Amino acid sequence: MFITRMSLPRRTFLRGLGATVALPMLEAMVPAVTAGAAANPVCRFGAIYTPHGNLMQQWTPATAGPSFELTPILKPLEPFRDRLVVVSNLGLPVANGGAHAVAPSLWLSAAWPKKTEAEDVHAGTTVDQIIAKAIGQDTQFPSLEVAIEDFTGYVGACDTGYSCTYANTISWQTPTTPLPMEINPRIVFERMFGGTGTAAERLVRMQENRSILDVVVGQAKRLQTRVGPRDRARLSEYLDNVREIERRLERAEQQSESDLAVPEVPIGVPDTFAQHVGLMFDLLALAFQADITRVFTFMMSRELSARTYPEVGISDSHHSLSHHRNNPARMAKFALVNTYYTQLFGKFLEKLQTTPDGGGSLLDHSMILYGSGMASGDLHNHHPLPNIVAGRGAGRITGGRHLLNPELTPLGNLHLTLAQKAGVEIDRFGDSTGTLGF
Repeated sequence: MFITRMSLPRRTFLRGLGATVALPMLEAMVPAVTAGAAANPVCRFGAIYTPHGNLMQQWTPATAGPSFELTPILKPLEPFRDRLVVVSNLGLPVANGGAHAVAPSLWLSAAWPKKTEAEDVHAGTTVDQIIAKAIGQDTQFPSLEVAIEDFTGYVGACDTGYSCTYANTISWQTPTTPLPMEINPRIVFERMFGGTGTAAERLVRMQENRSILDVVVGQAKRLQTRVGPRDRARLSEYLDNVREIERRLERAEQQSESDLAVPEVPIGVPDTFAQHVGLMFDLLALAFQADITRVFTFMMSRELSARTYPEVGISDSHHSLSHHRNNPARMAKFALVNTYYTQLFGKFLEKLQTTPDGGGSLLDHSMILYGSGMASGDLHNHHPLPNIVAGRGAGRITGGRHLLNPELTPLGNLHLTLAQKAGVEIDRFGDSTGTLGF
């Protein structure tokens, strides 16, 4: 290993006019006396929500323990099998006539929200915010909240007497404070790295073919001459990733600007679902890599969404397919949509796995919860919920198994377990009765 006399602070930035670019973990950020050892890994947490539940018979493995086989919906995650814990039989009993609208709010809170169509909403503080208070206070953003679909038109009641507020976010800072979720990847990018803020200014820079990195390129070159060869390679790859995401954003903006059929599309929102999800995942990976945040929540789509998926041959709406009424053809289509989501999730895991972080990878040092607050969209039930935990949690999680819990194990047990593994000193969360063994 190349040992340099140079020692960089962990919070090192490249700064230019209107731009601040955080750096990934470099060997030069480890004190010279310990340069031969990996830095103490930082644990990170992410939660990724999918709507309408899953076709549970094609989600849940048939056997428990390490010898389980991945089901058709989970098969795209095969490359990460040793870093997966499939957590079954968690949920909340149905109460107060809840359905789609309550699923997002209860998923990370393990608390049933107040039934109201007005502004007096009341849910539960979500586990991402509990974890952010413990591990996110030294970062630029204690947490990031992102989504794909525009929720601004959803107000009042969305489902069976429940406010749309419950369906519009999965993150609650307090029981009465829902956090807004940003859908525009350009805004997320510029929050992370700076740059001009208005749509007009972004368009001017795009037309001039200028990058945020252009204003810090001199500093980046000087830094690369002062660090070792492995740091130079890592820094070069990271900056290339930043520039590639910016290029993809600009291409999306050009497409949006030229699309006369949808003139209201905000600059930075791609035309296709896969592009949009991919950009958000790559931004979240960069945020982890540069320690811009250690906690995120991502709503891949909204409950009651009528989105279709022509890229996989699905012209039926997601919501309507979830109400398949045990029709084999509709069940097959619904399972295909479920599998498409895990394919996109798998690409994110691959990005984390191939991104070095200290003595391991970002996936090694992360806990990523993937799942839904609804089990079956056809039945409107909240048990058994589909949940996966991916990553090794900085050595705190043993993967490669199916954890088959007793029927109706409290959902809060999962959140309590994740919070404790993130270093939060609590002994109860939501409806918890204990922790889970992983």
